[in-house]
Order: sequence, then C-alpha cells, then structure tokens
Amino acid sequence: MIDQSKIDAIQARVAAQRPAIINFLKELCAIPSYDSQIRKVCERTEAEMQKLGFDEVFFDRMGNIVGRIGDGPKKLLYDSHLDTVGVGDLDAWEWDPFTGKEENGVFFARGACDEKNSTPGMIYGLAMARDLGLLDGYTAYYFGNMEEWCDGIAPHALVEAEGIRPDLVVIGEPTKMQVYRGHKGRVEMQVVAKGKSAHAASNFLGDNAIYKLLPIIDAISKLEPQLGDDPFLGHGRITVSDMHVKTPSINAVPDEALIYIDRRITFGEEPQVELARIQKLIGDRTDIQASILFYDDPSYTGFVFPVDKIFPAWALPEDHPFVQAGVQAGAKLWGAPIPTGKWDFSTNGIYWMGKAGIPSIGFGPGDEIHAHTTIDQVKLDDVVRATEWYALLPGMID
Repeated sequence: MIDQSKIDAIQARVAAQRPAIINFLKELCAIPSYDSQIRKVCERTEAEMQKLGFDEVFFDRMGNIVGRIGDGPKKLLYDSHLDTVGVGDLDAWEWDPFTGKEENGVFFARGACDEKNSTPGMIYGLAMARDLGLLDGYTAYYFGNMEEWCDGIAPHALVEAEGIRPDLVVIGEPTKMQVYRGHKGRVEMQVVAKGKSAHAASNFLGDNAIYKLLPIIDAISKLEPQLGDDPFLGHGRITVSDMHVKTPSINAVPDEALIYIDRRITFGEEPQVELARIQKLIGDRTDIQASILFYDDPSYTGFVFPVDKIFPAWALPEDHPFVQAGVQAGAKLWGAPIPTGKWDFSTNGIYWMGKAGIPSIGFGPGDEIHAHTTIDQVKLDDVVRATEWYALLPGMID
C-alpha cells in the first residue's frame, strides 16, 4: 500500500526538479531526429540517465538507447520514441521548429507532442521511484527508440535480437494525461500497374499505367462502409496515401504507376483478407499486382530487422490490473481516478501487446491531434505532472 508520505515525497521532488525536466525536454526538441537519425538525441538522453545514476545505459544494435535500473525479477519498460517526422516546408512554421517557443505555458516545437514529451518524465520518474523504494523487486528500463517509419520494429528487435523481454510496458505517446489501453492496427499495401511507354505525341502506341489505377483508386475511396467495426476501437479505415510514377520523361506515357494504401484494421479484420479485398478490385489480370509491404531498411547503425508491414490491433480490458494500476496512480496523485481511452493512431503497442502479448498501457502529456503538425505542442505543466505518475506507477502494480 502506498502511504501519503510517498505521494508527498514524489510531488516535492518533481516540484524541485521542474526546471531540469523542462530544460531537458527543450534540449531534446532542439536536436533534429527525423528519418530515424536518432544518435545525437540518444546521446543527450544517455547523458541524462547517467547523471541520474541509472545502473546501465547502452545503445542496442539498431541504435536505440536503453537505460536500466535494478535487477529484480519483475521487468517494467517505459517506451518513448525519440525520432520525429520531418518539418516539411519551413515557411509553414511561425517559429523555428527546433528552437521552438513557449507561450502561455505551452511549448511548441517538432517532437513536443510526438513524442519527446514523455522522455523527461519517464527518466526522472524512474530515478525517483528507485530513490523512494518503489522499484524494489524490479528491473526497470527506459527505451528511447525509432518508430516513425515502421511501428513496433524497435521493440521487436529489442526482444528478438537483444533478449530483453519486459513483463509490462508503458507507452509514452500522447494520451491527454489519460490511461490508454489500445488502438486499431494497420496493414500497409501497394498496388503496382505496368504499362507500355511511348512518346506523348504518339500516346496511342503506349499503355498508360496511371489510367489503369484510376478505377481502382475510385473503388478504394468507396470501400469504407464495408469495413469492420468494433465498439471500443471503432470503424476500419482505408486511404490511398501516396503515388509514384515511372516514366522516361514528362513527355512520355508512363510505363509503371504505384499507389500505397494505409488500411487501419479493427478487431475481426485480417491482413490477408484485406489484401484479397484489394485483389478483388483488380480482378484477374497480370498487369496490376497488389501486395503487403515489406520493411528491410537499415537503421543508422546498418542494422537490418526485416518485417512485413502488418501491425495488429490490440486492447486491454478496462478492468485489467495494469490498466487499473494506472488509473489509481492518478487517483492517488490528483484526487480522482483518471479516465481511460484509446489512440486513433498507431504506436509501438502493435508489437508489445499486438504481437508479443505483453500487457501494455499508454500514458503521456499532449494530444495526438497536434502530432505531425506545424503546431506540435505540449503543456509544460503536464510534462512535469506526468513525472509524478511515472514515478508512482511501479508502486501501484500488484
């Protein structure tokens, strides 16, 4: 049982370390880390964990940063991805996306919401939990990883290549300071049409690959009412998300066209069935092929961990003990149980819970509606308050 003295001690320590926590966040956001180039931001994170006395801090083979406290039989891992999407057109930003700006208690910068905002609280929270005896019996990890280009690949490699398999995971994606317990999955597909090139002046001699995809794109745009539904996760979604064309020149008939499909799957939907749905739209022809994407891009260290781009849906029940530990941690700290919910987007939970079956919950400052936008932002009070929750949680787990 957690007594009030522990709560008071956590809150006093967090209040005292508020400037360090906020400064750490701003320094993380000042380091560009898009396209999975996370070495420099990991080095900054490494230094903070060493300063706080983590027992071990190391890079895994993929290039993610791992910090460890303790060597107990229960394994708890805090997961926060340190990469971000790019900044796009700098003219679209009203401030420098890396320097950021602070206004009315809100910090605006690339990664402020998605997802550098949870790293300070996780690292400081684990150190406080250790100091207050709340990590007795635990091996606790902070895992700062790359996630944006292939959800779940970093934790998958941590388990399979590094041999670190936690019993419980907290995902630091933005949850509006609620306890999230699941989200839809995803399967990424492509459709490739082959044509025949010819000079545009003699286009009748060619076979335009773009035109072959137009009826398929139109049919995909009308699929959504047919897709599955779930009372908690919601309705399946499908989007043609990108298109590429191969052509000898802009004065020629293109001989290849490719579209990418982002298919958000809910419970009861299977990737191979969704691939078959697209193949049915194509029909029995050899010049157009659909397939599930495969990811084998090397990380910045050169490490390759090949996976199909299949990301399962997952959820924990509302009454699961780990969910309730998170809810009651909020009650202890702030006087009332905090709500539960789900993400609309995808997280590393697709591996932790979706593939590996490791009970996982989400908790983090920020609102996912600001992710990947030019108003990427987080409330600094929430960044600090989240530290209290990360520190207390281990003591709430039965």
